[in-house]
Amino acid sequence: MKVRDEAFQYYFYFIQERMKIFWKRYEVVEKKLTNDPILAKHKFTNVYRAQDRVSQYLIRNVISEKEEQFTDVDVLLRIIIFKIFNNIQTWEFLESKLGEITVKTFNVHIITQLLNERIKQVPIFSAAYMMTGTHEKYKMYDRKHEKWLRMVEQELLIGKGFERIIKARSLNGVYNILLKCSFIGEFLAFQYAIDFNYSNVISFDENSFVKAGIGAIRGIKKCFSGIGSYAFEDCIKFTQDNFDRYQQKYGFIDFKNLFGRQPQLIDLQNCFCETDKYLRVKMPELLVGNVRIKQKFDKPKGSIAYLFPLKWGINKYINQCTFPPCRCSSPAKVIQKPNNAM
Repeated sequence: MKVRDEAFQYYFYFIQERMKIFWKRYEVVEKKLTNDPILAKHKFTNVYRAQDRVSQYLIRNVISEKEEQFTDVDVLLRIIIFKIFNNIQTWEFLESKLGEITVKTFNVHIITQLLNERIKQVPIFSAAYMMTGTHEKYKMYDRKHEKWLRMVEQELLIGKGFERIIKARSLNGVYNILLKCSFIGEFLAFQYAIDFNYSNVISFDENSFVKAGIGAIRGIKKCFSGIGSYAFEDCIKFTQDNFDRYQQKYGFIDFKNLFGRQPQLIDLQNCFCETDKYLRVKMPELLVGNVRIKQKFDKPKGSIAYLFPLKWGINKYINQCTFPPCRCSSPAKVIQKPNNAM
């Protein structure tokens, strides 16, 4: 594979600058988040997937604070129902009507009726993922949300898909189980596998498997002038293996990672997608797919009480001034790992 330096440097630039924005918000040290007009004007996700607001809600509210009281199947069901809509308001609406979402409270007919009324007033799906509802097996159902819910019921609950996931021996294995589901393609299968892996139901190394999404493929095509017989996933792994080397080469040595956790393959995949967006403005001559960034940056929606999967071992650093160069003035708050955490 051959790197296109004039574009690849912006991949590492994006990672450094986007993390600087995160740390400025986290440490509340500067009102101006960035001098980069592209990053200031347009909406970009965080470097780490788990930093984003919806992922944080999933980790804390859907998984961590409730995990001990539910069965493994309950936990996986809660995760996928939340992620199908990927919408905090939809989740909170359903729980306000049903109580805690579990196998016992999961009734497709009732949920469908609730969402039939809600969708008349507000969107129930996030715009983050393109969710299709086309499959011969579920053509008798009129609404997209019912088709998805029926798939969960028929293929993951009755069809024992969740049980196979619990017994899976690898992240790739979880991905392949999800890929067999009617509406779940390659991108969503990988995303959902990572979401399941935030829980304690499964626990696989995030660096053991990666799948490049459409946006990441566009970014890779811009950052590499040719990949030969290599797969797009090989380019992501190459980037991880040579992360320090290219940081040094391009002079981006001020990168401060997430409380000591280096970007994993899922994060590097995500950053290729975001670099594709950045290069649409910075290097428009590299025409691959979309030509503009659709979403504009809006003012932050408020602070986030960060919590990451306990098995990562980084929660003990949150809101402490012992992690340099933190300048946080808030009192230290230690979130202890349980004795059985990895």
